[in-house]
Amino acid sequence: MAETDRRIRVFSFTRTGTGLNEKICGVLRRCGKECAGYAVKKYAEGEIAPLPDDIRTFAGEDWGRYDLIFIGAAGIAVRYIAPWVKDKFTDPAVLVMDEKGQYVIPLLSGHVGGAVRLAGMLAAETGGEAVVTTATDVQGKFAVDVFAQKSGLCLTDRNEARAISAAVLEGEKTALCLEYPECRIKGEIPEEIHLCETWEEAAGYSHRILVADTRRMPEEGTLILRPKNVVAGIGCRRGISEEVLESGVIRALAENGLAMEQVQALASIDLKKDEPALLALAEKYRIPFTVYPAEELEKIREVTSRSEFVERTAGVDNVCERAALTCGRGGKLIQGKRIGESMTSALVRMPVTLDFT
Repeated sequence: MAETDRRIRVFSFTRTGTGLNEKICGVLRRCGKECAGYAVKKYAEGEIAPLPDDIRTFAGEDWGRYDLIFIGAAGIAVRYIAPWVKDKFTDPAVLVMDEKGQYVIPLLSGHVGGAVRLAGMLAAETGGEAVVTTATDVQGKFAVDVFAQKSGLCLTDRNEARAISAAVLEGEKTALCLEYPECRIKGEIPEEIHLCETWEEAAGYSHRILVADTRRMPEEGTLILRPKNVVAGIGCRRGISEEVLESGVIRALAENGLAMEQVQALASIDLKKDEPALLALAEKYRIPFTVYPAEELEKIREVTSRSEFVERTAGVDNVCERAALTCGRGGKLIQGKRIGESMTSALVRMPVTLDFT
């Protein structure tokens, strides 16, 4: 899950800290974040809710779905999160601030979870200082996990990502090869990275980054980054089972060399806004689900097929394709209406921007 998708919980333990808690929640909401503030009971009032007695369990509730900000000593945060910590690819961002707001410390998941970026934003808004200890940040080096997150790319091999980071810190160059259509580059490619025109050229390097949709097994030393840039439009019968819907979407993706991890959005008609199977699919894979009224879908002029029956029942002749194209404006239709068991699907691929800024 991208850091912008997660809600934020802010914890405080003193009167002064709770005052900062209120300020931080206001800052985060103005920045478009969904957050909630919590304090020990004697300081909880107004929009700041009371912390439960078992704070450790509360901190680990739905671990990975909430970013956490502790206002107080770092040791307090460490003790509360210790039982839940797994790895930087699944842990949420965890930050610590002193109660005067002088320092903001990314404690956990600095890159993938976005703690470093969040710390910088909070420091800028409160006049504090972000205290960053991550090696690549301290040395101003390329960080493949940050690059992937900013560019909307899926890391496929955590061990190889770590190996590339280690190589970068040791001064080794890493090859970058693009086997993907319509790749745009934003910013300057860092000196640690060599952009190769062919895979044969990249093969001469000990560590390689390959941006591709390919499902082939990577060679040792290769990290494949798959773009998370597919919009899946879906139409389905009322009451379709979760298993049938999920299987149908996975099959449609596989036929195009894609995987669920590459879907950035699900889309359908507003008649399906409460369809349990669609909501369950979006929740399971943490994918945004958007619906549109028939009149909005009708603005798509060209579709590969039309159905009078669907038009009579839904008010539009092709739900899945129109929904995919509406949600994925500017993208390319790579799979027109595909009929599956009790459902239809269509896929739109969005352009990829490799962000080196």
